[in-house]
Amino acid sequence: MQVKGEDEEENNLEVRETSIKGQSGRFFTVKLPVALDPGSKISVIVEAVYTHVLQPYPTQITQSEKQFVVFEGNHYFYSPYPTKTQTMRVKLASRNVESYTKLGNPTRSEDLLDYGPFRDIPAYSQDTFKVHSENNSPFLTITSMTRVIEVSHWGNIAVEENVDLKHTGAALKGPFSRYDYQRQPDSGVSSVRSFKTILPAAAQDVYYRDEIGNVSTSHLLILDDSVEMEIRPRFPLFGGWKTHYIVGYNLPSYEYLYNLGDQYALKMRLVDHVFDEQVIDSLTVKIILPEGAKCSRQEPLLVVATFYILFFTVIVYVRLDFSITKVPGRLRGATLPALLSVLCLTVPGPVGLPSWQWEGRERMFPECLRVPSTVQGAHVLSHLMLTLSTAPGPETEGTGLVGVKLASPPSVPVLGGGAGTHLTLPCSCLGQVSEMQRLDAQVKELVLKAAVEAERLVAGKLKKDTYIENE
Repeated sequence: MQVKGEDEEENNLEVRETSIKGQSGRFFTVKLPVALDPGSKISVIVEAVYTHVLQPYPTQITQSEKQFVVFEGNHYFYSPYPTKTQTMRVKLASRNVESYTKLGNPTRSEDLLDYGPFRDIPAYSQDTFKVHSENNSPFLTITSMTRVIEVSHWGNIAVEENVDLKHTGAALKGPFSRYDYQRQPDSGVSSVRSFKTILPAAAQDVYYRDEIGNVSTSHLLILDDSVEMEIRPRFPLFGGWKTHYIVGYNLPSYEYLYNLGDQYALKMRLVDHVFDEQVIDSLTVKIILPEGAKCSRQEPLLVVATFYILFFTVIVYVRLDFSITKVPGRLRGATLPALLSVLCLTVPGPVGLPSWQWEGRERMFPECLRVPSTVQGAHVLSHLMLTLSTAPGPETEGTGLVGVKLASPPSVPVLGGGAGTHLTLPCSCLGQVSEMQRLDAQVKELVLKAAVEAERLVAGKLKKDTYIENE
């Protein structure tokens, strides 16, 4: 369906399908070129094409009979708006008319029927219109069509069409006589002997074949703006009969392939003119690009997905804890000063606390002594580094890497002690903490560098060999 202004021959108006609650049928909204003010007028031309609405009646005929069809429609212009005045003209395929509805005393002139004028028609008005007349037009229908377009590196575009064709008119009743078909001109008037297909003007190496092989009953006529091909099946097509054939040809790529640098665009017809007033029930178009070609419209999605997976993997890797032992429950959620205090107490005496403070720690920190001090120290240190890296705040400000700014000796609450319990510690283990923080920062820097290198490799800015060497 298309709508255009009466004064605009080429530019069609924007049409979108919509729905109206409580009403049957298909509805469309049309965007006008300018807003329509109250009391103003505009003229538009609405063109709608319907398929499979002419039904053969009778549904079966012999080889010598003519074909009649029935069309049913609406006398009125079906619209959600009231119509002040309307006329309707029906053009038939022949003068032979069996019957038609007589609403409003229509006039008939050979193959024309004129109805109306009808006045003051309410919105959504319907009244069945029906006409039964002779129609021996070829009722050809492409039930299925596969069109393959192959773009080559060598300046050629190969096109091949696989067509399933069927005569959807009145079915043939009784036997088929080729003798009568060739001897009597009016025998099988509704059958299809041949039809014309229009190919591009630059088409070369045209072939026409079916399952048996090449079909020689075809003719090619080269015109100025096209190539006209007459296709004649191996047998005439009567109602209900069908056939399958293949048509192919070559085209020079410079007429249909455009480029801007290393970006190329293919612009050609979606489907050729197979026959006049063609109807295609199912169409499949396949485009085969040269090896190594990429569709630029899909590439950003692939890049986004790749980087998303890469960054997600890096985040998960950094967050994972690969220790094979569990952190004691009393350490989970501990404050930073408390972790430092426990870390100092889990380092052996000569390196950590002096002997006069080392004594009595079992009484003050019973949870810390349930495992060997070196393992406990590893737990505390791991949990401390996680706290420093994930929860920066006032407690961790003022140092170079992640940093902990502490007085010497610090005054920190005792882990496991009562409220308000404090202990003054000279924490000589802060040097080991700083070293671990420095190593942790180096690991993060290496992971970030690896992510950047991988990003450049995916974007094509870095060669694979260079990436492997850097790795």
